[in-house]
Amino acid sequence: MIEEEKSLNFIEEIIEEDLRKGTYDGRVLTRFPPEPNGYLHIGHAKSICLNFGLGQKYNGLTNLRFDDTNPVTEDAEYVESIKRDIQWLGFQWAQELYTSDYFETLYQYAVDLIKKGLAYVDDSTAEEIAASKGTPTEPGIPTPYRSRSVEENLMLFQQMREGKYKDGEKVLRAKIDLANPNMHLRDPLLYRIRHVRHHRTGDKWCIYPMYDFAHGQSDSIEKITHSICTLEFIPHRPLYDWCIEKLEIFPSKQYEFARLNMTYTVMSKRKLLQLVNEKFVESWDDPRMPTISGLRRRGYTAASIRNFCDKIGVQKRENMIDVSLLEFCIREDLNKTAWRRMAVLDPIKLVITNYPEGQVEELTGENNPEVEGGEGSRCIPFTKELWIERDDFMEEPPKKFFRLGVGLSVRLKHAYIVACHDFVKDANGKVTEVHCNYIPNSKSGEDTSGLKVKGTIHWISVPHAREAEVRLYDRLFHDENPAAAEDFKSSINPDSLQIISKAYIEPDLAIAQAGKGYQFIRLGYFTLDTKSSADHLVFNRTVTLKDSWAKEIKKG
Repeated sequence: MIEEEKSLNFIEEIIEEDLRKGTYDGRVLTRFPPEPNGYLHIGHAKSICLNFGLGQKYNGLTNLRFDDTNPVTEDAEYVESIKRDIQWLGFQWAQELYTSDYFETLYQYAVDLIKKGLAYVDDSTAEEIAASKGTPTEPGIPTPYRSRSVEENLMLFQQMREGKYKDGEKVLRAKIDLANPNMHLRDPLLYRIRHVRHHRTGDKWCIYPMYDFAHGQSDSIEKITHSICTLEFIPHRPLYDWCIEKLEIFPSKQYEFARLNMTYTVMSKRKLLQLVNEKFVESWDDPRMPTISGLRRRGYTAASIRNFCDKIGVQKRENMIDVSLLEFCIREDLNKTAWRRMAVLDPIKLVITNYPEGQVEELTGENNPEVEGGEGSRCIPFTKELWIERDDFMEEPPKKFFRLGVGLSVRLKHAYIVACHDFVKDANGKVTEVHCNYIPNSKSGEDTSGLKVKGTIHWISVPHAREAEVRLYDRLFHDENPAAAEDFKSSINPDSLQIISKAYIEPDLAIAQAGKGYQFIRLGYFTLDTKSSADHLVFNRTVTLKDSWAKEIKKG
């Protein structure tokens, strides 16, 4: 079957035109520039796939450059987590770089602007500077320091570097145009004072470049050909171009695409940090978080995330992606790769009254029926006493209940047909046992009974069952757009995590592989938690078998 050729997105069209013209000598060099002030989330995954994907498609390269210009919020832990996430997604950078690598060069660039009369040291407070910039409809007014001489500005900027001033006492500003309709060109800040230890440079520096100054110059130093940002940087682009033009350095170009907005999710690192610090979630890698590490711990695969990013495409306009598309992508992937296993989350005992006491039968179950050959099989012990799900039995079953009740029959997955004839209750009236007879000649794969049943249920042999903790994760927020709420935390779903402390699993799951997906038959897709141990097995639900939220919305 011939696949329909996928049309180019607008950034690919730009690159192909540049290649046709021979711009940048036919080179393509992109970069992914995260700030190490938090863990990466699914929105960053879109940018990673875009930047690294372009490098791969056009036989180019992609640099990883950490924008470490704000030591107040940055940490080496975040650096390591970012590198781990990118590699897990399946990408490798050409060079690992840091804006701090360029601090001396950036300082000299700032000196060059001062010498050209295009930058000055301002002693105004942050409030005074904001007021002096005017409004979108009124021009700004110069502060008393805008007319300082080049010599005075050079001396003061040198003294800022030497640590002679306190935080906020002075800043370096570009001298552009206080009446420009673009507020970002009204003498923007280039440097500020921060007496904070940097995670890489220590106490060497106490002045740090602003992102708007460091960004374009770092791109230029690396000779980045296509600097891809999100839409909020459109108003910043003229400053990006102004700095490169005035410094007469390599002309990197910035292009903008729409960031990922997804339903039932927040994408702000500041808000995600709040969730962590205020203990709404366990950590940055809590499986309810939209972080890449959280999704990985929950059981999402790199392939499913790459596929999701490919499906949503690259747009010029903001839009909201339904989280169910991400869930579709992981279901689609796990259906083909997850091994099938049985687990019972809410157990009730089933006793096969006519099965020989003490007999153990080894049955066979394929690992994955979706793959030709089934990816092998495993042995499943079958005995007289089994655990089944409590809701697979009803004392008074209604019509069209195709599971167990007195007089009803079902097939036990990979095993026999059983017919229910009795049940036992405790003193509180709670059913504790279901009694059935099995049909000896109805064994799966060898059935000669001629009986037809409409239901199949899963089970675990009581003497062979292993115990496990199972965590059922759901969406963290109730509202479709929690970020729009006055307090996004008011939308948190109190039922986003249900812990089943004692579930029963088939013995093969006791040696479950870390990072592998398993379909618990009829229950959903699960994976072994990173903090699981041989003595305390913990499984996380990645996603349900079907989109249950869509049904709830229709009901509503």
